Amino acid sequence: MNEAHLRRAIELAGEARESGNPPFGSLLVGPDGAVLAEERNSCLTDDDITAHPELKLARWAARNLDADTAAGTTMYTSCEPCGMCGGALARSGIGQVVFALATRQLNGLKTTGGFTDVPADGPHLYDEAKVPVEGYYP
Repeated sequence: MNEAHLRRAIELAGEARESGNPPFGSLLVGPDGAVLAEERNSCLTDDDITAHPELKLARWAARNLDADTAAGTTMYTSCEPCGMCGGALARSGIGQVVFALATRQLNGLKTTGGFTDVPADGPHLYDEAKVPVEGYYP
């Protein structure tokens, strides 16, 4: 864990807040320790609920890094990635994530609580749903 990189992620979170966005920031560090890319949350200014810094860096890594390089990277982020970002990170091939605030700590700082869960109902129609999927994955 590199404290300077984690502190930079926290600085980026402050910059996001100063620009009118939720206070989250992240950076991606290559295998050699060089910073490859930085992002700030821009959900409000971009009018895009998916504009989390972790998701933007996951997309960047998937587009710009080969699998071996991606596997050697570390993302430093001001807060533990949400479920949406975690899914993107898993698919991006990024090697690891180091975060400052845990989700439970973040929720403890919110005066209005966290997001409410969307009710889900399933699984259903397994025999039909598996048809387009079978054989796709090696």
